[in-house]
Amino acid sequence: MTHPYARELGDFLRARRGRLRPRDVGLEPGGRRKVTGLRREELALLAGLSTDYYQRMEQGRETRPSDTVLDALADALVLDDTERRHLFALARAARRPTPVRAERGPEQVPDNTRRLLQVMNTPAVVIGRHLDLLAWNPMAEALLGDPGDHPAHRLNMLLLIFDDTATGERSCPDWEQQALDYIGMMRSAVAADPTHPRATAIVGELSIRSAEFRRLWARHDVRSSISGTKVFHMPEVGDIALDWDTYPLPGAPGLAMLVWTAAPDSADADRLHLLASLHATRRQAPAPERR
Repeated sequence: MTHPYARELGDFLRARRGRLRPRDVGLEPGGRRKVTGLRREELALLAGLSTDYYQRMEQGRETRPSDTVLDALADALVLDDTERRHLFALARAARRPTPVRAERGPEQVPDNTRRLLQVMNTPAVVIGRHLDLLAWNPMAEALLGDPGDHPAHRLNMLLLIFDDTATGERSCPDWEQQALDYIGMMRSAVAADPTHPRATAIVGELSIRSAEFRRLWARHDVRSSISGTKVFHMPEVGDIALDWDTYPLPGAPGLAMLVWTAAPDSADADRLHLLASLHATRRQAPAPERR
């Protein structure tokens, strides 16, 4: 049976090799090529390895590469710092005779974090290591919709962004980048525990039903704490451009707070607070009497 970390390491190497072109690393393309990226023998040559040794790594059969080999591969693959750390983390985990079981207990949001959410004057949510939506505040509800409309097991940022009923969102110019950010965070979680049942269930479901997810997942991008900008199309108040950032929670490994903010005194800030006011008014309105 292939070591799960060795398999993940091989997949990562293959994806990064496919990303490079010969001219990217100073090689002549040569004649017609059957592969879009570098050939195995080209990558092995750049890293100073035998083709057979490198092929065993991609196939998950070589599980004990030295740090020197990893450094050479990282240089040959032109990895950035995040990708290099990911490569070393996978390889060092693959060296262990048996995988170390990560903590798999239920994820709990600390009470003080829940209190902080409620007093924040901007949309914020808490997500788990596999992007499960664990807690949120009223402003997040105004911006994203009521999470209570979804079953608990469907409250996941990846499942929601690839929801078949929200195809209109995919026409937005920033949709793919946000999807890649979420996928990169899931990749980091998978690297920490490749056989976790929650990750297996989410990735398995999306791989079956979404060609877009399969395409983006195959890139093997990785992210840790991330940030970006997203435009929300809100019919009640107009478009709202918000910056978003993730903040790991101290004392709660794997959990992070995802926060959306607008520049102070901007039109986006005004629209956001108007949206929150409309949402609060609806929540306070008495339910219609039954006749």
